[in-house]
Amino acid sequence: MRKNLIVAAAAGIAVMALMGAGAYAYFFSGLRSSPSSLALSPSPTSTSTAATTGLAGTWTVSTGSLAGYRVQELFAGATSKHLAVARTSNVSGTLTVKGDSSGYQVSGITLSADLSSLHSVDQVVGRNVTQRDGIVSRQLNVQQFPNATFTATSASVPGPVTASPVDVTAPGKLTIRGVTHDVTATAKAQVSGYRIEIAGTLSINMADYGVTPPQVPFTAVDSTVTIEFDVFLARS
Repeated sequence: MRKNLIVAAAAGIAVMALMGAGAYAYFFSGLRSSPSSLALSPSPTSTSTAATTGLAGTWTVSTGSLAGYRVQELFAGATSKHLAVARTSNVSGTLTVKGDSSGYQVSGITLSADLSSLHSVDQVVGRNVTQRDGIVSRQLNVQQFPNATFTATSASVPGPVTASPVDVTAPGKLTIRGVTHDVTATAKAQVSGYRIEIAGTLSINMADYGVTPPQVPFTAVDSTVTIEFDVFLARS
């Protein structure tokens, strides 16, 4: 009788272990996903209006623009990290273009993103990832510092800029939570219809801006953050 009880108990423990492993695999291994990085739209097949009329002038961020962050987080008990991604469509800014198809000089660059409207767009089965948004808002102190702003005095763009992407590097300054540091944004630009589209990234360490990696139960968050953007600009 005692032997049977021991065997039954052992079998029960084995089943529970298998169930636990199955639950782990279900929640954390295969059923979590993150969207691809922000990138330029597919190149239009027709001739772009802005490309044929020239790009000189003042341009303002318009509809369809996105900005956000990507950061690695590790769930307790997991062996691989998950990529947390949040974005906002509340993006504003302007820039001025001078030059012609042989090459352009861009000046007065200002891009600003509303941090209070950031929302998570990744998925993890069994978890409500939007709960991290409130934590991020508190860490960024968005009530006092609602915006993240990138500014650059100038950037060179090789001409001509058409529906075929060109590489752009823009050294500038990024301000988050009232703290400003030098950064360099790397991007690609193209003309899309009557608008200019610019998509790119820059990398920061959140600790440099006085931000402590969010404390989330059973989750460790990296300090390195990739900021990404895909902005459309229309001539003012």
